[in-house]
Amino acid sequence: MIDSAGKPPRKPRADAERNRTRLIDAAKSVFAERGGSASLEEVARTAGVGIGTLYRHFPTRDALIEAVYRNESDQLVRAASELAASRPPVEALRAWMRLFFRYMSVKHGMMELLDSLADGKSSLYAASGAATKQTIDLLVGNAIAACEIGFDAEPIDLLRALAGMVQFSGGRDNEEAAAHAIIDVMIAGLQAKRPS
Repeated sequence: MIDSAGKPPRKPRADAERNRTRLIDAAKSVFAERGGSASLEEVARTAGVGIGTLYRHFPTRDALIEAVYRNESDQLVRAASELAASRPPVEALRAWMRLFFRYMSVKHGMMELLDSLADGKSSLYAASGAATKQTIDLLVGNAIAACEIGFDAEPIDLLRALAGMVQFSGGRDNEEAAAHAIIDVMIAGLQAKRPS
């Protein structure tokens, strides 16, 4: 992309990019802990930067909430490629489903904040939902092609089951261990249906 003066735009300085990353990580933590009562000052303090630095990166509270949500969604999609390249297909699927459960837990914890967005959350959900569907389709497809599982439903149904578990569990202490056990049961069922 070229600016109006005919020069390519400058890349953000390394320290500015580090600050942005620290702010997103801090916001994720503060939002998870404090929900709608989290203040931007608390986010800046947790990130170790001034409030002016926060506003330079995220001029509004909504911009920061959206950035946290998009960052989580992007990390989830990127993780699928890394897992698919480094693990057998069924193990890549299992590991990614565990990450998806963690992602849904973060999303559930941010629900109050997402509901407060002035422009609504539907555009955010639409983009992340499409990418998530493509990702689970790919991972399930890889495992089927490798004859590691059998599956005759929509791959997204696996994620709907996990999302329901997040809604049902309500933040119990052992929720992640319970999710891992459910994922293992799901994978074992898919493996039992693989072609002989």
